[in-house]
Amino acid sequence: MTFTLFLEQVLNGLQFGTMLFLMAAGLTLVFGVMGLINLAHGSLYMVGAFAAAATAAATGNFLLALLAALAGAALAGAVVEMAVLRRLYRRDHLDQVLATYALILIFSEGVRWVFGSFPLYLDVPAALAGAVHLGPLSYPLYRLAIIVVGVAVAVGLYLLINRTRLGVQIRAGEADREMIAALGIDIARLYTVVFALGAALAGLAGALIGPIQSVQVGMGEPVLIMAFVVVVIGGIGSIKGALVGAILVGVTDTLGRFLLPIVLGGFMDQASAMSIGSALASMSIYILMAVILVWRPTGLMGAH
Repeated sequence: MTFTLFLEQVLNGLQFGTMLFLMAAGLTLVFGVMGLINLAHGSLYMVGAFAAAATAAATGNFLLALLAALAGAALAGAVVEMAVLRRLYRRDHLDQVLATYALILIFSEGVRWVFGSFPLYLDVPAALAGAVHLGPLSYPLYRLAIIVVGVAVAVGLYLLINRTRLGVQIRAGEADREMIAALGIDIARLYTVVFALGAALAGLAGALIGPIQSVQVGMGEPVLIMAFVVVVIGGIGSIKGALVGAILVGVTDTLGRFLLPIVLGGFMDQASAMSIGSALASMSIYILMAVILVWRPTGLMGAH
């Protein structure tokens, strides 16, 4: 193993972590403000990916594909919030889980009905198709672009939450929703805006990952599980915590899949090392979560 190869895997972990952040930011916003457990968040990730793939195939323009992913996921999120989820805010979490799990099935069959069962593919845009050379390291420009987009979104969310009127309303809604409703703020409209924003971020994540992996039905559920881990590690309701947690999970998962087979290869045959190393790597993020929760039960930056 060379240092260059190790550095490449660290960058892969950062890229994976920024994609998880886009998912987890929407989850932590929705749960922090609305107290809603949304298992259908992965379906909005899938909607964004399919909207981007279909738009790119029709127009050949990747920027339009990203805009279509943002708009399609935000629209789907707003419709779902107004039609279904608005009735669940005062219900217990079990009802929310059951209803949003039903939405997963509806979204999956709806996407299969519209786009078919075969995977779709997104090409890397020509402007980002090359590689960046950093000494001996050659790293895909598109993956670096994903990291830059994730950082830009994190900065944008920070400014939105802390420097705008909407951000003040979101923070107030998280602290005391009854009080801001009494002050004349339309809480229903605020909830719709927050949910649409979270859905748009999930759709953006789906669109960005499209050129790296195939776009297919059910692609959002594995990512959703990891995004929940990110939210728990970072602390519910904390955007900063979601960013830190996403980077930790992305780097831990990627380096675990890279390093564990190498380490185990010194004690057993290569096939067994790969099999056991992959299994241990899959467990690593949950071990990380357990350790952090023992140390800080509210997560790294959770207030409650």
